[in-house]
Amino acid sequence: MGLLAGSTVMLLTVIWGSCVVVGRCDLRDSVAVDETNASGFSLTETGVSTDIWTCYAARIMAMSVIPFIIVQLPQILNSTSGRHLAVLIALVASASMLVSYCLYQIFQPWIQRRRLAFAKHKHVISGILRHLKKRALGKLLTDDGEPNTKIIKKLFETIDENHDGALSPSELKAFIIGIRFEEIDFDKDDAVRKVITDFDTSLDSLVQEDEFLKGITKWIYEAKQTGGAYLEPDSGTFKLLDRFHQQTKREHDLLGSEEQSDEFVEGVKSPGWISFKAVLMLLLGTFIAVAFANPLVDAVDNFSDATSIPSFFISFIALPLASSSDAVSAIFFASRKKKRTTSLTFSELYGAVTMNNVLCLSVFLALVYIRGLTWDFSSEVLVILIVCLVMGAFASFRTTFPLWTCWVAYILYPFSLALVYVLDYAFGWS
Repeated sequence: MGLLAGSTVMLLTVIWGSCVVVGRCDLRDSVAVDETNASGFSLTETGVSTDIWTCYAARIMAMSVIPFIIVQLPQILNSTSGRHLAVLIALVASASMLVSYCLYQIFQPWIQRRRLAFAKHKHVISGILRHLKKRALGKLLTDDGEPNTKIIKKLFETIDENHDGALSPSELKAFIIGIRFEEIDFDKDDAVRKVITDFDTSLDSLVQEDEFLKGITKWIYEAKQTGGAYLEPDSGTFKLLDRFHQQTKREHDLLGSEEQSDEFVEGVKSPGWISFKAVLMLLLGTFIAVAFANPLVDAVDNFSDATSIPSFFISFIALPLASSSDAVSAIFFASRKKKRTTSLTFSELYGAVTMNNVLCLSVFLALVYIRGLTWDFSSEVLVILIVCLVMGAFASFRTTFPLWTCWVAYILYPFSLALVYVLDYAFGWS
C-alpha cells in the first residue's frame, strides 16, 4: 500500500511540477504560446496550457478515490463489525470503475470526433456570419438586433452568380473559399455540405432564397443565444457576432482541434485487434500484480531489516523512484513546449493515477478480502485522498497553469511524506 500511495503522490507532485517547469512557454492572454520562452522563469508570465480533454481526465482521477473512501468508512465510524463488508463493497466499486474507465477509453475517440465536428460546424457558422456582416457593411442586423431581411436577400443575390434564384454547391464553395477562418483549416467541401444540410429544407441539393433567409436567421438567433447581445457604444450596433466568433474559436482551441484533425482523418488501423491486445495486456498486468505482491512485500521487509532503513522510506520513496521510467519520459515529452504534447503528458499522469486507484487497488482489496486480512492503511489513504482531490480540483477547472503552480505540487510532496510518517510513527495509525 505504501508503494501505491508513494507512486500516486510522486506522479501528482514532483513529476507534475517538473512537467510545468520544463514545458513552460510565454503566456499571452492567459494561454501558453507554443515554443516560446522569452520570459525565462517568470512565475506569472510563463506556464503551460492543456486542452479540455485533460480537464476531463483530471475529473475522472478525482472520482477514482471513491473506493478509498468506502473502505475507510468503518475506521471513520469507529466500527469493527463492518470492515470486511466495506472491503467487499470497495472491491466491487473499484472493479466497476475499472471497467467503466476502460469503456470510456474505448469510446473517447468517438466522443472527441463528435465534439470536434460540432465545434467545426459552429466555427463555419461564425465565419460565414462575420463575412456576411463585412460584406453588408455592418448592416446584417437592424438597430434592435434582429436579422435585416433586405440585406440578407441582397447578399443572396451577390452569391448567386448565375442569378437562377438558387445557390448550387459550386457557388457556395466559391463563396466559402473567399472566407478567412483565422488559423483553423478544414475541408471546404465539408463546409459546403454543412451549409446545405442546415439550409436545404427541400432536399434538392440547392439553397433557395427563402431557405437562405431562414438559415441565416436561425444562425443569428443561435449566435445571440451563445454570445449574448453586446452593444457597441459608438455605433450602437450589436457585437454579438464577434462575441460568438470568439467563443467558438476558444471552444475549438480547447478541444485541441488543430493538432488532432490529421489524426482523425487517418483513423485507427485494426481497432478490434488493438482493443483485444489492450485487454490482454490489462489481464497480464493484473496477473503480475497478484503473483508478485507477496514477494515484493517480503523483499521490502528483508531490505529494510538488512539496511536498518524504515520500510516506510523504501516503499514510499525508493520504489516509486526506481519505477519512474514512465515519469522521466513524461517530463521529456513535456519539454517539447507544445500544447498538444503537454496535454498528452498531463493526461498520461492523470491516467496512471486513475489506474493506480482502480486497478491496483482492486488487486489489493481482492487479496485483503480473500485472505481475511485487516484493512489498516488509514495514513496512506488519507494522503492519497488529499493529493488526488487537491490536484484533481486544481486541474479540473482550468486549462492554463502559470509557473507558480508547480510550487503547489512540489510543496505537497514533503507534506505528504511528513504526514504519513507522523501518523504512522507518532500516532500509531498503522
